[in-house]
Amino acid sequence: MEDWQKELDRLSETGMRRFLRVIDGAQGPQVELDGRRVLLLCSNNYLGLAGHPALIEAMVRATRDFGAGSGASRLVSGTMRAHVELEERLAAFKGTEAALLFNSGFAANTGILQALFGPDDLIFSDELNHASIIDGCRLSTARVRVYPHADVQALEAIMRQEAPKRRGRWLIVTDGVFSMDGDLAPLRELAALKRRFDALLMVDDAHGTGVLGATGRGTAEELGCLQEVDLHMGTLGKALGVCGAYLAASRTVIDLLVNRCRPFIYSTSLPPGAAAAAQAALAIVEGDEGRRLRRDLQRKTALFTAILRAAGCDLLASSTQIVPVITRQPDATMRASRRLLEEGYFVQGIRPPTVPEGLCRLRATLMASHADADVENAARAIVRVVGDGDDG
Repeated sequence: MEDWQKELDRLSETGMRRFLRVIDGAQGPQVELDGRRVLLLCSNNYLGLAGHPALIEAMVRATRDFGAGSGASRLVSGTMRAHVELEERLAAFKGTEAALLFNSGFAANTGILQALFGPDDLIFSDELNHASIIDGCRLSTARVRVYPHADVQALEAIMRQEAPKRRGRWLIVTDGVFSMDGDLAPLRELAALKRRFDALLMVDDAHGTGVLGATGRGTAEELGCLQEVDLHMGTLGKALGVCGAYLAASRTVIDLLVNRCRPFIYSTSLPPGAAAAAQAALAIVEGDEGRRLRRDLQRKTALFTAILRAAGCDLLASSTQIVPVITRQPDATMRASRRLLEEGYFVQGIRPPTVPEGLCRLRATLMASHADADVENAARAIVRVVGDGDDG
């Protein structure tokens, strides 16, 4: 116990200790935090669907009809009609033969990679991939080559180097939208490498699903290569506003996961209400309302970033609703986050190990439900607070 307390003390001294903040009320553009209303700029509820009446009604109705919980894992008695219907809807959404639900994105990535790849296989992983992909690669026992972020030429050189000693399957795995930088993976170029080297392509599109593409099908649709992706992983808890995750892939892959994927086999399945709400979210995403929400989100992101870039803020290569404002050091980052909260703007500071040393940042995220004036005022507040930190 004493050693653990010393570790906590060390984290506090270096500005690296993390704390939980409790929000009262629903995840809307504004929330109540510590007894006052603040603008929420750190939620992944990009389309504002978490509080949408259609999702709430679907969840309530399914809960009344089928109960609050599923009672067991899917292979015992926990496969309910709502799960199967959602999987069929997700497969159609991504254009695949089948899909499989998971309880979280982390469970999905660790389980998929562990179940499908082993010691004879080789995984090529972007250096900025999500922690769940990194852990999934480790659990798989496959050999892993990490390539520089979004560097297709470097990846090609690594693949050429590996080709003479090839044994098993090859997989290129990448985020679609990188969750801390807000940029897109070069999926069209990765797909070309996949074809050239007879590899598989897996995309974690947690932050692109619902947001990108003409019909909200994500980063691959946005970049015109939806059919090139072999393993479409995505989440239900970000733009879709609910919870859980999925893999959309061939029937063979899905059937194998049902038999080999430990997080799927040994977890009680999602509540039926969550599955029903996710179906309602997909209906919105694919319809006129979804198109309007995506346009609103793009426009508000443009308003926000224009003010920041004009003031000289470093936003890296962000081109999405995830906007990193680089602040460099942990103490400066957390001071800026605290000052913004005092002014009524809830923006989280991000520090190592989530991001590299020297690249601490304020990670702001936009929602379609934000008011234009609030977005502009928040950007000006960030400029002022970050600028004051630079002067000090």
